[in-house]
Amino acid sequence: MPELPEVETTRRGIAPELAGADVSAVTIRNGRLRHPIPADLGEILAGQTLLAVERRAKYLLFRFPAGSLLVHLGMSGSLRIVPTGHPPEKHDHLDIVFGSRALRLRDPRRFGLVLWQAGDEDHSLLAGLGIEPLGDAFNGAWLHAASRDRRTPVKLFLMDAAHVVGIGNIYASESLFRAGIDPTTPVGELGPRRCARLAGCIRETLLDALAAGGSTLRDFVGSNGSPGYFQQQYFVYGRDGEACRNCGTTIRKRIMGQRATFFCPRCQH
Repeated sequence: MPELPEVETTRRGIAPELAGADVSAVTIRNGRLRHPIPADLGEILAGQTLLAVERRAKYLLFRFPAGSLLVHLGMSGSLRIVPTGHPPEKHDHLDIVFGSRALRLRDPRRFGLVLWQAGDEDHSLLAGLGIEPLGDAFNGAWLHAASRDRRTPVKLFLMDAAHVVGIGNIYASESLFRAGIDPTTPVGELGPRRCARLAGCIRETLLDALAAGGSTLRDFVGSNGSPGYFQQQYFVYGRDGEACRNCGTTIRKRIMGQRATFFCPRCQH
């Protein structure tokens, strides 16, 4: 699933190209996503100016004068800017046309979302989301205060969007390795120093992934069609049975919360 770096990479690719442009048409080829694309989306968006492209957690928000379009890329979705009239492929379900260019949604598994929210209020799906890990408020002090008396394993705590948003399986594993913390450690047992180190490593990992254009995850590509390459820098994720890049110990894999977790038993305590 595209995680925060992949979604933010997409946002950064789209915003400077389309913000300020007017919607001239909408083409829905297959509206049967996780929730149906509004059948009247073309009528809603026609003539509206795209004011801004924002991100909240793993959601993209396209702000228009009359409301906002909420987009989630699902398991393997992508948004690309293509010339108007560029032939669609099998899984290209939606085009939002801005004159000579179109914003095209591709979603092979159709687990994504495209929902309209009229007015200034955000969609209910955004309610209850936790702190942004790249925001100024996210730091060791916040992590320490938020995790007191919790027995939840630290990896599962980081992946819970009610606490921190946008940190999925890959970046939780990589951040914990950089911080030298065993993923099974109860988050409430982390002291101020370890919380500060972990918060810093989360930010560092996400920023490194952004600089690399995210990771190539199945069919994920950025808005220009280019794949990310952060997977070439993984320390532990998907490397079970291989030697740790730091100490040479064999990377191990265990299942936590029904997800594969990768770690170095020597470097992470």
